[in-house]
Amino acid sequence: MRTRNINIKELKNSLRLHSRSFRENMEENRKRKADASIFRRLTSLREYVQARWIYTYVSKPIEVDTIALIRRALADEKHVAVPRCVPGTREMEFYEIHSMEELEPGAFGVLEPVPGRSRLVQEDTGGLCVVPGLSFDSEGYRLGYGKGYYDRFLSRFRGVTVGACYSGCVRRMLPHGYFDRPVDILVTERCIRNISKPAVRPHPGNGGNRKHERKQS
Repeated sequence: MRTRNINIKELKNSLRLHSRSFRENMEENRKRKADASIFRRLTSLREYVQARWIYTYVSKPIEVDTIALIRRALADEKHVAVPRCVPGTREMEFYEIHSMEELEPGAFGVLEPVPGRSRLVQEDTGGLCVVPGLSFDSEGYRLGYGKGYYDRFLSRFRGVTVGACYSGCVRRMLPHGYFDRPVDILVTERCIRNISKPAVRPHPGNGGNRKHERKQS
């Protein structure tokens, strides 16, 4: 996205306010239907079906619901890992859980695993990671909450990444840096958008990503 003569911080904050406002003003019934549609699309993905490990955020009220996804993945006998923010840092760790009862309110009021009750995932397991974002764009880049937790994690994650987002928060382009990692797949209540790219990240000057979108009822 061209950002010459634009204050990037102010632009991102403006985009965040717009997406938060959209989500906060969604009617409950509309949100419930959108969440159910995203859930069906996400769990129908070949990448989900084949994954042994599912990494996912634990949703807050304004986010795309992941509680149903966590319970479905556990019922499907997959390994499920959710994040915990490391106090005093901008880092997060993932812990494997076996039920929602293992979680307690943690940083920012989000349900988190408790060290000692759940197992810290230290190895690179690969799998599929469901990524939160206030907004995503057509290239798969995300606009988060500005804390950088997921940016740091995604720079190391080697599995498949899926962005879950309401269609009303998807934009054509978002500001991003060279080291930002786009998601591999974007799922909304309206469609699944595959964002294919080389297995090895391209150097500057190489061709862009190719995208394929398929709509489902």
